Amino acid sequence: MDLRRVVLIHPGREGRIFGKAPSPSYTLMRLASLVPDEIEVEIWEENLGPLDARIRNELGPTDLVGITSKTLAIESAEKFARLAHEAGVKVVAVGGAHATLMPEDVARWADVVFTGEAYFTWPQLIQDFMNDTVKPLYNDTEWADLAGVARLTDRVLKMVDENRHYWTPLLEVTRGCPRNCSFCTAIRVSGQKMRFRPVEEIVEEIERRKIDRFFLTDDNFGLAFRLDPAYIEKLFLALAKLPLRGWTTQAEMMVAEYPDLLDLARKAHLDKFFIGFESVNPNNRRELGGKSKGLTEQYRRAIKRVHEHGIGVVGLFVYGFDEDTPATMWETWEFARSAGLDSMSQTILTPYPGTPFRAQLIRENRLIPNTPWRLYDTAHITYYPKQMSVEEFSREYDKICKTVYHPVRIAQRGLRSLARVSKYSVSMIPRKTFSSFSTDFGYRKTFEWRYVT
Repeated sequence: MDLRRVVLIHPGREGRIFGKAPSPSYTLMRLASLVPDEIEVEIWEENLGPLDARIRNELGPTDLVGITSKTLAIESAEKFARLAHEAGVKVVAVGGAHATLMPEDVARWADVVFTGEAYFTWPQLIQDFMNDTVKPLYNDTEWADLAGVARLTDRVLKMVDENRHYWTPLLEVTRGCPRNCSFCTAIRVSGQKMRFRPVEEIVEEIERRKIDRFFLTDDNFGLAFRLDPAYIEKLFLALAKLPLRGWTTQAEMMVAEYPDLLDLARKAHLDKFFIGFESVNPNNRRELGGKSKGLTEQYRRAIKRVHEHGIGVVGLFVYGFDEDTPATMWETWEFARSAGLDSMSQTILTPYPGTPFRAQLIRENRLIPNTPWRLYDTAHITYYPKQMSVEEFSREYDKICKTVYHPVRIAQRGLRSLARVSKYSVSMIPRKTFSSFSTDFGYRKTFEWRYVT
């Protein structure tokens, strides 16, 4: 079959914010880099503009279309696949988290379903397309060594032009997480063994992309402090030599146990850790996979230690566990205020496909019927809680979010964060101003989606 072009599509809902989209699809950038040089490749990003008309008018039978999607965007992916078929496209391949977690759902409307990482199966599909031997399922869940995998090409970097079109570039250092939190998809999407990219490849990519700030896509970067501290030390020493404005990553509170690495982290331009405390309710510890126990005094000590090294802490909290009541939300807010968190994520427990939590809800007949996937965004209630009604949960969640993300409180936290930075160097303040306020702004925008969808 003739292959004129590969078109990779990223569904999005955020759109442009002050002229730029939030982040490019790192997954599609890597998959586009695996397309042979002699084949044209394009990435179409919905956050940069509507795609319906473009799909109808520009696609045809000699185009291979690939779509990556999280659960919350899978209905948009289905719409795009339908439009592509109407335009004459023969093969629409769909991958990403939702396809990996629930391939049977995607197989209803996609010609090809990708599960896993697709580093090896994506090039195989391109070859199969040209040989007219396309299969309906391509599985890549062997969790490949990350050395040398899917190196970003200059062709793709020029095409995406991320510094011009996006606010926050994404970068990967590790992949996989040994934890098994009942509500988390990480081990099902990225594997339970943590894998590491060579430090030299990370530095080379940063320099070639000409990025000076980024967010790590890693599932649990902080766990590497314990699993391979020598690797983390080498990474931080290498990043310290680069002219970075700052970067952020997800972690566990156990990073506070490594003062020497925290010192190196600050010198490596790390702005803040997004730490998954998850809950202040100790009765929820069974669901937290061993990384948190709901013990707030432990949380306070960890936050204090990280702050003492000049690094910010964003607290990640989840509401709606079986032991939670409306009071749990307000107890979380009181803790966050008194502990001096730089920001806090407040999400609603969401029963993603493939998780033990969803399986439990199905057994107990507690999923809210006919809930569209677009509401699986951690800002909507998709199941029946145990200790409160859906209405009560929704009402209190609205109240707590409006309290936490009030502009005055966002300003207070941002200024406090800048004051901490100034203790180390006043010259750092201009470089850290954006990151001091941007996280809260992003969480406020996520909360606002409750009123849009």
